[in-house]
Amino acid sequence: MKAIKLLLISFFVLYVSTTNVVANSVTDETYPEAQAEVIETFLAIRQSIMDGAGLGANSEYMDQLISFHAYGPKFTEFNDGALWNSAENEEHERMLFGEIVDPGGVETFWFQPGTLNVAVYYGNVANLTFISDFELKIGGDFYTVNNLITLLFVKTKGEWKMVHEHHSPVIDD
Repeated sequence: MKAIKLLLISFFVLYVSTTNVVANSVTDETYPEAQAEVIETFLAIRQSIMDGAGLGANSEYMDQLISFHAYGPKFTEFNDGALWNSAENEEHERMLFGEIVDPGGVETFWFQPGTLNVAVYYGNVANLTFISDFELKIGGDFYTVNNLITLLFVKTKGEWKMVHEHHSPVIDD
């Protein structure tokens, strides 16, 4: 299983860093090792959501999901047209994935092909962006969520933690 995980992470790093860039400045440097770590963190976030769907707001999986955040006065989230703080983000994530979604009701939690991007700055700040491809089962009905998502990570004490989330709907023309 670990070999498959490493292969998957290696594939994502290769996929994300396929641009031909000359490393001249902070915006050009790719930091492939840090990119791999951020992708590994993203996959762990995905797994905690999928494993804990509908098992309660205070399940071990929701605690694990919350542990990927660096909550505090600097944490922010833009969602539903509003600015949320740490407490509001935690309450929303615990309720949505732990209580509102049916048990086992995260059918798909991924990104649309070609939309995942991981930009690392100085080796300890990372911006992960993608268009979501989520399918959630709520009350027996399926809901597709296609959002523009930005997750801003900072590496602290050797771990990548989210310090900002931004979720907005994709607008079809």
